[in-house]
Amino acid sequence: MGIYAMTGGATGIGGELRKQLVEAGHQVISVDIKEGDIIADLSTAEGRQAAVAGVTERAPDGLDGFIACAGLPPVARPLSLIAQVNYFAAVKTIEGLKDLVAKRRGTVLIVASNSAPMMPAENAFVEACLSGDEAAACAAVEQADGHTAYAGSKRAITMWMRRNVVAYAKAGVRLNAVAPGITQTPLTDQVFADEQLGQTMRDFQASVPWGGMASPAHIANVMRFMLSPEADFVCGSVFFVDGGSDAMLRPDAF
Repeated sequence: MGIYAMTGGATGIGGELRKQLVEAGHQVISVDIKEGDIIADLSTAEGRQAAVAGVTERAPDGLDGFIACAGLPPVARPLSLIAQVNYFAAVKTIEGLKDLVAKRRGTVLIVASNSAPMMPAENAFVEACLSGDEAAACAAVEQADGHTAYAGSKRAITMWMRRNVVAYAKAGVRLNAVAPGITQTPLTDQVFADEQLGQTMRDFQASVPWGGMASPAHIANVMRFMLSPEADFVCGSVFFVDGGSDAMLRPDAF
């Protein structure tokens, strides 16, 4: 059986994946701001350091996988929090745990979004994220809106993943991302309740080709495969689990 660590494992997609892994007999170290084996505020440098230190203490012999699942929705405020958690916390915890995952020739799995391709790479916020300048990214996103903050953070973390696949593979770590579409989670509920974005979400849900929205299990099932030995040769992939929405919006892009 394996040993895994994950951020954002308390509820939603992360909570479902944690449950599935534990039921399969694996050990899971959960990092979360409220409920988890390690309590840490990933919007801060101190919280990220605490997360890495806590996982390292609990898994000194290595990890079979690390899942960067913690994230904030487009209705989170201030918008800089979205940049801090969705992008910079993911990068810093992945970098901090890379060697532990390499010890077991394991997998790092990032939770992106099917909204990532909706944001152009040539965007000031995305570019600031990828440059590693957290202060500039936070300043840029505060001049934007919730959609730009969320989709931009997911665009940036997906591009970061693709740019680092070769170096990580050579170090013995598979890097991949899952890109959920609209999924029934507590964070999604917040967006549905938002006065500005709620109707947009309802319209988007109605457009999903397969119909409706995903459950956390739909996403976690794919993630569990991507973490498994059966996916051993999968590196640098972005798995869209969105009922066909990405293909509907970008039929010629893949």
